[in-house]
Amino acid sequence: MKRAVVLLSGGVDSTTTLAIAIAEGYEAYALSFDYGQRHQIEIEAAGRVANTLGTKEHRVAKIDLRIFGGSALTDNIDVPKQRSETEIAHGIPVTYVPARNTIFLAYALAWAEVISANHIFLGVNAIDYSGYPDCRPEFIKAFQTLANVGTKAGIEGARLQIHTPLITLSKSEIIGKASELGVDLGLTHSCYDPSQEGLACGQCDSCLLRLKGFREAGIEDPIPYAKKSKGR
Repeated sequence: MKRAVVLLSGGVDSTTTLAIAIAEGYEAYALSFDYGQRHQIEIEAAGRVANTLGTKEHRVAKIDLRIFGGSALTDNIDVPKQRSETEIAHGIPVTYVPARNTIFLAYALAWAEVISANHIFLGVNAIDYSGYPDCRPEFIKAFQTLANVGTKAGIEGARLQIHTPLITLSKSEIIGKASELGVDLGLTHSCYDPSQEGLACGQCDSCLLRLKGFREAGIEDPIPYAKKSKGR
């Protein structure tokens, strides 16, 4: 069976990506990160997802991006709330974590070499997303080139391929794909700023994009919210 490292945050996109990898016959090794983010809830969600979907192994890499800060997810910066779709679609928001996907992919690449996996799956999306530069096809192509010139496996001919099955899908199409695969999205977590009880805020960019996706897919979001923005 082909082996693949799958980056798993516990959100809708990474969960759907994991389900796709498994459905395509890959033996999935899920990799999550405790990187100093605002909460641990997404790590718990990733554990639930990995266990339910049936990964071969699930590891959580502990690193601390708070030493750099520079993001509302790793620093004492307020998470933006109640932004319009136009605002979300333009510019790079303060929830962008500097070089996060570069760092995460580097860890995935290291593990892939160790377990002789030639495939990495990543749930990035360039349609309904918050403007992050490391979610674009150009970035993925560049990193794949780096992976194949900067590793022992690549130099010896075991070329690595990075799979981004969701990169051209809208959020509603991703949710529809998850539904087709029988994925329980009630296991997932997307919120940047959950309540102390662990409820999604319903007002940050991630919650708004998630709610929009479910609404457009004609599917009810199975997770509870502390508060939903009016009309969303």
